[in-house]
Amino acid sequence: MIFIIKVTTNKEARAVEMIAHKVKRKKLNVHSISHPHGLRGYILLEAEDRDSAEEAAYNLPYVKGIIGKTITYDEVKGMIEPSISNVTIREGDIVELTGSTLKGEKAKVKRIDKQKEEIVVSLLGAVVPLPVTVKIDNVRVIRRDKKESDKEKK
Repeated sequence: MIFIIKVTTNKEARAVEMIAHKVKRKKLNVHSISHPHGLRGYILLEAEDRDSAEEAAYNLPYVKGIIGKTITYDEVKGMIEPSISNVTIREGDIVELTGSTLKGEKAKVKRIDKQKEEIVVSLLGAVVPLPVTVKIDNVRVIRRDKKESDKEKK
């Protein structure tokens, strides 16, 4: 059974450490404790039963309580398992930055990290080419590199 535990925001990692320590010390029936990236104020705890989950989280700093119902693995699968999304951006593409300090700037894609969903770009308007790392969802493709497009057609 997977339980959602409400904790103080930005103290999730500390709460996970304290719960893990208590589980080891008392040898509770808890299988895993997780703080999925992007889930603020909550951690996930997989336990044999509700009593084990409550005992693991009971009377600890930063822990506010257990949310009433249990959840299934399918409901949290997207947060726990790494996913490689379909990336349509390729090295050499010219992109426009849309969601950062450099909004509106044009850049050339140098490297793509699909796992982290980030790309490294070099700004076209810069006097000195500096690599800048941005999230994939903060750019949009303006035009494709002609060499890459020609290779696809063959």
